[in-house]
Amino acid sequence: MIESAFMKSRDLPEAVEKPKGRPRSFDRDKALLKALDLFWRKGYEPASVAELCAAMEINPPSLYAAFGNKAKLFLEAVSYYERVYWKKTWDRLEQTADITQAIDTFFSEAADILLSPSAPCGCMVVLAAINVSAESKEVVSAVSVLRQEGKDLFNKRLVRAVQEGQLPEGTNTAVLATVLNTLLEGMSIEAKDGATPESLQMIGQHAIRLLPPLGK
Repeated sequence: MIESAFMKSRDLPEAVEKPKGRPRSFDRDKALLKALDLFWRKGYEPASVAELCAAMEINPPSLYAAFGNKAKLFLEAVSYYERVYWKKTWDRLEQTADITQAIDTFFSEAADILLSPSAPCGCMVVLAAINVSAESKEVVSAVSVLRQEGKDLFNKRLVRAVQEGQLPEGTNTAVLATVLNTLLEGMSIEAKDGATPESLQMIGQHAIRLLPPLGK
């Protein structure tokens, strides 16, 4: 899910400034990875500031100085996750000429990402933001935008496939995009529940079966 719309959905300048109070040895990317792991395991609201500080090996004043607050830390961590682990895969979906190959490659790569030992197990957008109350409006709004962006990216690619004659005219691309995005989110839950690489790849292989054939 491309970073641009997500970045616009929140006031990130506060989160990326380098204010006073940050320790000299502070490595922002490493801190974000540690925060990602905790948010993934506990969810947004159950993860306390004290636990986040312990995981990132910084004190509360340094956390607030570097990120602004817990919400902005979460949003920056999710943005980092999307950029580092997903951007190239979404780009390839757009760049691959054949729609069947594009969808097949996307879900194959998604299965690998979701079970990557270097990444949180399962999509952060689906899993870490489940335990978010309505009071955390900033987080709820930003994650909602990011989830919608996934549908929009699928829909954009499907519309192009219809225009290029690779999918039949009259294909309800919006509904199909929602189905594909729901499959992706379901794979995230399967990954967190301990799915094997083989089983997750097999689930992803069903994505191309959802594409309507030409002439029918």
